[in-house]
Amino acid sequence: MPKILILEDDAAFGQMLSRFLTKQNFAITTSTTLKEAVSQAKQTFFDIVLSDVRLPEGDGVHFLSLIKQESPGTQVIMMTGYAEVQNAVRAMKKGAFDYISKPFTPDEILRIIHEALKIKKDQKGTGDIKSSMQTANVSKTVVGQSDSSKQLEHYVKLVAPTHMSVLLKGASGTGKEVTARAIHNASPRKSKKFIAVDCGAIPKDIAASEFFGHLKGSFTGAIEDKIGHFEAANGGTLFLDEIGNLSYENQVQLLRALQERRIKRVGSTQELFVDVRIISATNEDLEKAVNDGRFREDLYHRLNEFSISLPSLHERGDDLILFAESFLQSANQEIGREVSGISERAKWALLNYPWPGNLRELKNVIKRALLFTEGNILELEALPEHVKNTNVENAEVDFSKSTYEKERILKALKRTNFNKSKAAKLLQITRKTLYNKINQYQLDV
Repeated sequence: MPKILILEDDAAFGQMLSRFLTKQNFAITTSTTLKEAVSQAKQTFFDIVLSDVRLPEGDGVHFLSLIKQESPGTQVIMMTGYAEVQNAVRAMKKGAFDYISKPFTPDEILRIIHEALKIKKDQKGTGDIKSSMQTANVSKTVVGQSDSSKQLEHYVKLVAPTHMSVLLKGASGTGKEVTARAIHNASPRKSKKFIAVDCGAIPKDIAASEFFGHLKGSFTGAIEDKIGHFEAANGGTLFLDEIGNLSYENQVQLLRALQERRIKRVGSTQELFVDVRIISATNEDLEKAVNDGRFREDLYHRLNEFSISLPSLHERGDDLILFAESFLQSANQEIGREVSGISERAKWALLNYPWPGNLRELKNVIKRALLFTEGNILELEALPEHVKNTNVENAEVDFSKSTYEKERILKALKRTNFNKSKAAKLLQITRKTLYNKINQYQLDV
């Protein structure tokens, strides 16, 4: 009988959910506080954890990190009454299986639980599938064909051969780590290590140890010598994700290391020379953080020798099916399926959904849909409700990409009162490309 831990500060809602899942033959443990849940998770292995994102005394995403450290095999599903995509994406980035927005129906939560249990079963005996797949896919990065994707590729090729520090800007899920890896793999450092660090997951009091290492006995819990991220990445690239989350004190330590190119392990007096290229990433406005006094201006300029703004998936609409098919191939390998393609009706729904969670959300949706696909083609019915509710069920249309593109162009022209320059800007394409498309589709405008 699968064991489920429910962390929910709303006791009435938690009890209601517990009664329902107990009737579905799950062994349920409930908790209303973060402290109690942590204690329960240390005493018992849970197949599934259902955790609220917002808690009175803490953050459910922090609890997620603790669970994944203690029990990597546990699948975590985040619940939120705030429908905040950013928090949900942040949770999935830290290892959550999925998220669900309140209020949800019993069938919805039951479906996600069964999906999580199926993934868990498929992964038994296969080792760390996620890590191996990520390694395998590094060289298989899909390059889009849209103007935004081509510009991104141009910037990567431009800066990769240099030793400049790069700051990647963009919303959550736009592929900042993938871009950082692409820069590393096209650089003279490609034969050396690429070390990725999530600055948002490092507690302030151990950040120095994480970055620079420590000697045995230098502080409580230092039971052996440890190499820090800088030393591990020596000669290669250090990717600092969510750089804006570093405390002011840790910013000072980082700046000193970048300026002097020397580090000292915690508890040591010996300086070590390090040759590390820094690529950092943020989804917040660091210039505003500088003006507000939350981020050091000198560190910002040190990190921002070259900046790249990553386009959202909405801005790369012409590439969406290309990415979806690539994610389908990856999911086939990961789950052990052989689904060969996506139906035109499903493509139409994918093209019409706004994708607030960007590439990461698309990847998750494709993987989930694959679980519900019984034949060789991923059909519309396999997509989540919020994606497939795009009025395609009764649409008497040609579900082709050209039809979608034609409609996008017409909508942009109408919104701009048929000003072609403004329409091209709205579509994120050049004016010349717009004229070519108008001729291609023989639009009477």
